[in-house]
Amino acid sequence: MKRKKRRGQAGSTPNSTRSNRLSRAICLGIGGVVLAAAIYYFAVHRFGGLPEESNRTFENAEPTDLKPEALLKVTVERAYEIDVQFQRVYNAAWEAANGAIGEAFLYAATGDGKLLNMYLNKRRMSEMSNGTWVDDRAWICLGELYWWKFSGRKHSEWVEDAKKRYDEARKEGRLSHHEGFWSWYTWAPDANVKDMIIMNSNTNQMVTVAGMLYEATKEKKYYDDALLVWEGDAKYPGIEKTFYRGEGKWEGKAGRAAFGKQLPWEEASYLSVAAEMYRITDNPKYKRIAVLSAERIMNPANGWVDPDDYYQLRMDGNGAFVHSVMDAYLLAPDSLADIPRKVGRMLEHVWSNHHGASYVLLHRLSDNGIRNGWNPKGGEEGYGVDEIGTVHAQSQALRAFGVYAFVLHERFKKP
Repeated sequence: MKRKKRRGQAGSTPNSTRSNRLSRAICLGIGGVVLAAAIYYFAVHRFGGLPEESNRTFENAEPTDLKPEALLKVTVERAYEIDVQFQRVYNAAWEAANGAIGEAFLYAATGDGKLLNMYLNKRRMSEMSNGTWVDDRAWICLGELYWWKFSGRKHSEWVEDAKKRYDEARKEGRLSHHEGFWSWYTWAPDANVKDMIIMNSNTNQMVTVAGMLYEATKEKKYYDDALLVWEGDAKYPGIEKTFYRGEGKWEGKAGRAAFGKQLPWEEASYLSVAAEMYRITDNPKYKRIAVLSAERIMNPANGWVDPDDYYQLRMDGNGAFVHSVMDAYLLAPDSLADIPRKVGRMLEHVWSNHHGASYVLLHRLSDNGIRNGWNPKGGEEGYGVDEIGTVHAQSQALRAFGVYAFVLHERFKKP
């Protein structure tokens, strides 16, 4: 005996057959759309495209369109998200010092006692290795001195270790006039390794260290060193007479990046040095040089930064770059009032993978790893520009976002 087909059972009527065919067609259509969406999602994320919706904080708005409190909140949140990956890849070497600087500024913006306790106990900067180049050592010293400053100038062990590192480099002969002008050099002068003595603007961050050590200790030898390198003496000029051309323009010998080019970051590195010289001397000349240099480097017409998003077109070292620009801004916020907006555009460009149009991955969403070079087309020069989320790249990113958070905090805080 045949069972009667239930009403609506497949194949029971011509109408139900047509209905099922239509249902299958709809399902296949939906499946195709889902598959296409998945392929698109993979493609744009694999090659640096649109970030997840939750990461598109600003949508179509400029970062600076947000209210001050919201902008600061978003920046702090992103700095902490970058910090998670930094802690995963951290090593006790100079590469991590940029991250330590970023966390010091983040602490100054947030008052987060966990950050301070970490550097007092777990991440002891005195245990960091110096690296080979003298600027490697300078980053560590700067990290120690910023932590000392922002934590209430109470923890003298940071100052003492920075002094030790600086004095050892000085004793090694790395502060030299062997090329006819006073400067800090990567290696100490040695007749057998002339080609290995590379001077660039990064090494002269030791001048910034000298100024901060003078502020911390009032020992005049550090003041004298800073003045000597900048101004020179009766016999040898210093860095200003050697490289500064006036109106914010600096020039050095050509070459590839740090390997032969005297000023691979052009005037950017000297913004921090000039700012520190102004703090210890109160001479308005240094402030004027810092302001003019910042205006020049952040003006896209001069070919150093992108006209829309203000990232560096050619170099790595983005955390130090942001920090240097902000050092100039903090000296003269009225004269450089547009700098925070430009840096905000730069950081949003990185976070959003160039608004979803980057050819290379700038921000890896799986762990918030950040690329060391920030040009969305790639091709920059420097140290490991293609690395994403490594200790050097993540350290630089944390420095950029931490310093920016601090500037926003200082800019918008209530009197």
